[in-house]
Amino acid sequence: MHIKQKKVKTLLDALPYIQQFAGKIVVIKYGGSAQTSEELQEKFAQDITLLSVVGIKPVIVHGGGSKISSMLERLNIKSQFVDGYRVTCEESMKVAEMVLSGDINKNLASLLNAHGAKAIGISGKDSGCIEAVAKDGGKFGYTGNITKVNSNMILDLIDEGFIPVIAPIANGNEANHPGFNINADAAASAIAIALQANKILYLTDIAGVLDKEKNLLNSLDKNDIDALKENGTITGGMIPKVDSCIDVIYNGVQKAHIIDGRVEHSILLELFTSDGVGTQFLRKDV
Repeated sequence: MHIKQKKVKTLLDALPYIQQFAGKIVVIKYGGSAQTSEELQEKFAQDITLLSVVGIKPVIVHGGGSKISSMLERLNIKSQFVDGYRVTCEESMKVAEMVLSGDINKNLASLLNAHGAKAIGISGKDSGCIEAVAKDGGKFGYTGNITKVNSNMILDLIDEGFIPVIAPIANGNEANHPGFNINADAAASAIAIALQANKILYLTDIAGVLDKEKNLLNSLDKNDIDALKENGTITGGMIPKVDSCIDVIYNGVQKAHIIDGRVEHSILLELFTSDGVGTQFLRKDV
């Protein structure tokens, strides 16, 4: 009986948060171990299905960098990164699209549907969902910066009861353009802003943003991030993540969170518990 009462208490503790987020759009960037571990994939699918059942409207933007790198290595195409962003030549652009749109996207949509969700996999190229130009004037090849998100198309899917699962590949600005490879964190950020989402969660392979002593930093704003970059605490692949978080909270999204995708049900822990997990980003001047 005591165990049953604890289960009921857990549900009741979650109720205020379920009520708070019901009907709200939550963008989730799906990557890291959560995307590559079969066990964590199952937990992720359960979490997303539960969010949908209780009335929350999830939108998923997935990465796939490790799979892209593996395929490029198999094809003897060299990978290069600058400040955490992939430099994408025309050959690697084709591989990125094949892996992201043709493999990961469809498998993820299928997994969610198998758990009772109503997911639909799309590429940023579909119906002009994402448009982009070359990042930094072409310094990164076919890696792009987003110029436009077709929010109406995504909202139409949500209104029809679908969970959009979006591959971060964008249209170019001319016919027969190979398109642009978009950093998944940046894509999730742009989509969250376009949808004016209530919240965005970035699933990663770390507990959150850590200080130099490896302690978790629970809450950060733009000034904090600038200081952490300046002193070398935030470097490499973490730079696009924190930049994306800061971008969204200054453009209409209430909160952004970097959470540990290696922890089972970390999405539910963040949304439905008072303590949450990971690092939250919010405007401290509001």
